[in-house]
Amino acid sequence: MGEIVLIRHGQTEWSANGRHTSYTDLELTPDGERQARAVAERLKDRNFVAVISSPRRRALHTAELAGLKITETTEDLAEWNYGEYEGITTATIHQTDPNWWLFRDGAPGGESPDQISARVDRVLAHARTFLDRGDVALIGHGHALRVVGARWIELPAEYAGRLRLGTATLSLLAYEHGRPAIDSWNA
Repeated sequence: MGEIVLIRHGQTEWSANGRHTSYTDLELTPDGERQARAVAERLKDRNFVAVISSPRRRALHTAELAGLKITETTEDLAEWNYGEYEGITTATIHQTDPNWWLFRDGAPGGESPDQISARVDRVLAHARTFLDRGDVALIGHGHALRVVGARWIELPAEYAGRLRLGTATLSLLAYEHGRPAIDSWNA
């Protein structure tokens, strides 16, 4: 049985500054490009039967620099839609809503935890169709991939808030005794 390899895109100007970035289509910074090239070395011994990416440039460019050939793109791997909070940091949001937490509250004018869970569940159902033939790579974004991790182990999106995920990191979703398990995270 194959594994699902989650790959977060490399650094962008906004990820470096903690600004929420969903539909704004940013390029990688020079550091982000370096990070993405470093992913190639870590993936050199893996052969993927499917490489599925968010359609955002930062994800596509990360895949290219990591030496991956994308087999398909899907909006279902796009970042959590932050709506009115696009481009704003959590610290700024907390000035007017000190108790706000994306993974519990969602974003006004954007997505709720249930909505992103539905998208992620579709991605995981599709990825599972390949696992009997080998590994699958999913290239995406920090908050959405955190939800992928939580949903893989059958937890609600709120639990994704407990999974940190840095830029250009790898996480492995696998099985243990026939049950979905996180093999490694944020590596």
